[in-house]
Amino acid sequence: MLRIPAATRGRVMLLGSALLLSVALLAVHMTRSSQKAQDFYSFRSTNIRGKEVSLEKYRGSASLVVNVASDCGYTEGHYKALQSLQTDLGPRHFNVLAFPCNQFGGQEPGTNAEIESFARHVHGATFPMFAKTTIFGSKPEPAFKFLIDSTGKEPRWNFWKYLVDPGGKVLGGWGPETSVDEIRPRVIELIREIILSRRVEL
Repeated sequence: MLRIPAATRGRVMLLGSALLLSVALLAVHMTRSSQKAQDFYSFRSTNIRGKEVSLEKYRGSASLVVNVASDCGYTEGHYKALQSLQTDLGPRHFNVLAFPCNQFGGQEPGTNAEIESFARHVHGATFPMFAKTTIFGSKPEPAFKFLIDSTGKEPRWNFWKYLVDPGGKVLGGWGPETSVDEIRPRVIELIREIILSRRVEL
């Protein structure tokens, strides 16, 4: 019968305990990571000027997330309506969050600087804008993928709109054929709920 020295047995037991501890810590880390990705505001993204930002800064307010394009037939009407929404309702309780994308008809071909200049100077956009993004393919924008997974609605063209509540839950998604004005009542009702809940907290 093979006899294993006590010291060796001790080292084996110590290594085994260390391995089990490592596995347990990894499981905890993976669980926490998955928990952090349970709402829209838990993600990070890159803004139109190339700075990585946390979407946590928008938590507590409503957001209308839109994949925008500069050369689309829907551009003029949507930019005007989105900015009207931002002017009337933002930025304390609400923001339009614009994600430029060139994957639909190649209608957002410019650089980030060109896209921002067009939005700010031609359409007077004051809402937050993010770097030109990829919505589908091998490396989709994680925050936008979350919108799609949450609603089961994948953009088929430019100017899809997703409404997100103060806690990061996605309430719905609409294509470009649905005007911003049609969504406005839902946004107003959501803002009313936000204001009332804050009054109750006070």
